[in-house]
Amino acid sequence: MSDAPAPEEKLSYRLITGPDDRAFCERISAALAEGYVLHGSPSATFNGTGVIVAQALILPAAIASADAAVATAVEDLDFDGEGHA
Repeated sequence: MSDAPAPEEKLSYRLITGPDDRAFCERISAALAEGYVLHGSPSATFNGTGVIVAQALILPAAIASADAAVATAVEDLDFDGEGHA
C-alpha cells in the first residue's frame, strides 16, 4: 500500500473570478481544456479601479453522475400511492 496522497478529484463546479485581463482568460481556457464547460453567462462588476469578472464552470461527467444518483434514489423511494404537494 502506498503512502502517496491520492490525486485530488476535480470539483464538479468552479467559479473563477479575477480582473478582466489575459490571465483570467488563460485560467478559463485551461479549465475548458481540462473538460469543464461554461455554465451560465459571465458576470462583471467595477470595483472602483478595474473590471472584475466571474465565470462559472461545470464538469459534465460529475454532474451526470450526481444526476444519475438522484434518479436512482428517487426510483428507490417507497411511495404510498398518495400525491403530496
